[in-house]
Amino acid sequence: MEAIKETDFSFPGQTGFYRGKVRDVYYFGDKLAIVATDRISAFDVVLPRAIPYKGQVLNQIAALNLKATADIVPNWVISTPHPNVTIGYHCEPYKVEMVIRGYLAGHAWREYRAGKRSVCGVALPDGLKENDKLPEPIITPTTKADEGHDEDISREEILAKGLVSEQDYLNLERYTRMLFERGAALAQQQGLILVDTKYEFGKYKGEIFLIDEIHTPDSSRYFYSEGYEERQAQNEPQRQLSKEFVRQWLIENGFQGKEDQQIPEMTDDVVAGISERYIELFEAFTGTTFVKENYSNILKQIEEQVTGNIFSTKD
Repeated sequence: MEAIKETDFSFPGQTGFYRGKVRDVYYFGDKLAIVATDRISAFDVVLPRAIPYKGQVLNQIAALNLKATADIVPNWVISTPHPNVTIGYHCEPYKVEMVIRGYLAGHAWREYRAGKRSVCGVALPDGLKENDKLPEPIITPTTKADEGHDEDISREEILAKGLVSEQDYLNLERYTRMLFERGAALAQQQGLILVDTKYEFGKYKGEIFLIDEIHTPDSSRYFYSEGYEERQAQNEPQRQLSKEFVRQWLIENGFQGKEDQQIPEMTDDVVAGISERYIELFEAFTGTTFVKENYSNILKQIEEQVTGNIFSTKD
């Protein structure tokens, strides 16, 4: 099963390189080229096998959403010359990620189920069930760790530690709510519910920019709108499109990213199933048929597109 596990290019004019959990980043002064590989991570651990077409799915969904939200806040993207490549501005990232939740699911539900009634300093009412809609969307930031696990953090802690200035943080919260509202509206058009998501921001020439990807299955959770109310009333699991099914598979097989836990075997069937789910989300979200890139010459194509486009872009 062909997939892009990693890249190792050396471009003319390249000034640096960084390998993230799922992206390979090539720096060119104040610009960068990000290659969305097919690596997959869960519980902040990169899993041993790459997922065919995952990088293409993420990059193309992110490109659509960044374009659809550019009127709310400027973003880092200059061009997307290849389905797996985005070229943009090299922004200085904030050390926090802005997580926003419209429903009680995933990590927030696990905390709530354990008896906590406050997440990142935000109070939650008693009597909620998994996947219930919250009275209003809540922002639950996390630290942005260079290595290891991101950690929940409150607004007060962010300001006390000086991670973000108060004025910038107020703007980050405002942008986060506006982006979530737009994302939810876009999802609704395709019969989906945007459950929760995260946004990352940085600064470029003194201005706040939206960076990274947005509204993808790696950064967001979606439910199908049809049947949501009925399933909640009957205490049934929601039909969802997100990476949560990967986390659940790992949990069921005894792995949550903790020490001494072994990642379960990723068979061909498991890998193929994950790939199909990513493609399903792309088609459900965009309302279009996913066109698979040909892997036979893909690394050469990526190299050529980055080389041909990185210095032709305008500020």
